[in-house]
Amino acid sequence: MTGRIRVLVADDHPIYRDGLARSLSDAEAIEVVGAAADGDEAARLAEALRPDLVLLDVSMPRGGGLGALALIRALDAPPHVAMLTASEESDDVMEAMRLGALGYVLKGIGASELVAVVQDLAQGRPHIAPSLAGRLLLALRGGQEMRPTTPPDPLADLSRREEGILRLVALGRSNREVGEALDLQEKTVKHYMTSILQKLQVRNRVEASMLMRDHRKV
Repeated sequence: MTGRIRVLVADDHPIYRDGLARSLSDAEAIEVVGAAADGDEAARLAEALRPDLVLLDVSMPRGGGLGALALIRALDAPPHVAMLTASEESDDVMEAMRLGALGYVLKGIGASELVAVVQDLAQGRPHIAPSLAGRLLLALRGGQEMRPTTPPDPLADLSRREEGILRLVALGRSNREVGEALDLQEKTVKHYMTSILQKLQVRNRVEASMLMRDHRKV
């Protein structure tokens, strides 16, 4: 594909739709050519604008995202289509795949990651939200119903000392302040933080702190 990726977005929530369009438009490689508020409008705009990629919410009025997906995929030389939605319902995921969606992306995705996903989708590379991929594979292999699973505790591998240190970091304490609070040398706290980042598979203390705040009372 040459030139910018032409994307059509469809979501019935104006604030999210406008924010999504702005986030994608900030990327040099992407041009948002249209925005739809319901399923019927998404199908009409896809036929009229002929984008490279359509991003559809599942839950929309007037046909919904799945109805729009079916109409768009029935076009001559249809664009790639992916669902960008909050729905993790088994029936929605399986029906989207059956109707020809190239991807199923959850709305919690960050802007930079979404841009990368859009670029992959525009090249015809499928993408399934990581939290759904394993369940989908099992369902496709064994005909099993996809069931929500309890997400693993990302902090489970931390020792009690490491969790205590991360708790203080999440409260905004520096390594020196953590050391003073726990009677540890600052360089020892740094060693612990290196281990914590590796165990959590995050890039920095900010991301580690976010995990602590999300999964523990801080």
